[in-house]
Amino acid sequence: MCSFSSKQTLHGPLFLALPRPCPSKRHHKHLRLNRLNRRRAHLKEARQRKRMVVVKAEIQMKNLKLYMENKTIIEENEKLRKQAMLLHKENQALFSQLQKKLSEKNNNTNND
Repeated sequence: MCSFSSKQTLHGPLFLALPRPCPSKRHHKHLRLNRLNRRRAHLKEARQRKRMVVVKAEIQMKNLKLYMENKTIIEENEKLRKQAMLLHKENQALFSQLQKKLSEKNNNTNND
């Protein structure tokens, strides 16, 4: 029922009783395309959100693995540091003993 013409006047209560003009086929196609484009955009955003969740989970997993590896390396480093400290002390003690023996030997040779 598209009987509205542009020559009719738009005044009075009669205007409200008249049927609305039918939009063109082009207008319907445009609306349909807009709906499709919005739907496509919505689906694309949903896929991106899912991808981001997966990527975020992967990053968290890698981060956890790196954290654990780092923790292991730090613990090993502490053990090596303690071992190095013990070896250093032992080396100092041996060097001290060597100096005592050398000084005793020098004292014995000087006295003779």
